[in-house]
Amino acid sequence: MKHGKKYRDAYSKVDRLKNYEVDEALNLLQTLKFSKFDESVDVSVNLGVDPKYADQMLRGAIVLPHGTGRKSRILVFAKGDKASEAEAAGADYVGAEDYVEKIQGGWLEFDSVIATPDMMKVISKLGKILGTRGMMPNPKVGTVTIEVGRAVKEHKAGRVEYRTEKNGIIHASIGRVSFEKAKLVDNFKAFVAEMVRIKPSSAKGVYLRGITLSTTMGPGVKVDTANAQALLK
Repeated sequence: MKHGKKYRDAYSKVDRLKNYEVDEALNLLQTLKFSKFDESVDVSVNLGVDPKYADQMLRGAIVLPHGTGRKSRILVFAKGDKASEAEAAGADYVGAEDYVEKIQGGWLEFDSVIATPDMMKVISKLGKILGTRGMMPNPKVGTVTIEVGRAVKEHKAGRVEYRTEKNGIIHASIGRVSFEKAKLVDNFKAFVAEMVRIKPSSAKGVYLRGITLSTTMGPGVKVDTANAQALLK
């Protein structure tokens, strides 16, 4: 893969053989930014799990202390009192069959979908559309719930969903380059703590195998896993 001059310049600033301490890595990311927009700060965690085993296919969600800096447009499938609850909590769109038809017609101006359990039969026909985009409501990550108000507020506050890839890696956004470093550190600690919390009992050997921080457009910066874990104490 060929990269542009700005990326190559940023890449040259990173010591590929070094595992940086968290503070040092975040400071370095600030110098690697070269895009005009406010890039996200992303973390990739390589875990010692084998996703081919059901109990090691890790999936869930976490609300970061300082959010992600991203404004999420939320669609809620609900009726009656639950629809009113979702609207009061700040949902951008609330409906039922009307939004099913709208989505089937090509409308996709939303980032997250939440549904009450009784609405799953109604939106099941959207499986191919929402599923391929990772938006199909799922009780495992709390997007199928009777507590729609709480779910909407969590999404607005900076809720991050995660799922193990086939190689045992989990990716997530933990903020924006414009965030104060202290906020990025807090979000990083919260996410790593979540990864440690969900460690399956069947996982053997080294669990936190590697952590990498990067910006949307920039190169990855390897983080010292021992330093990352020390921050949790």
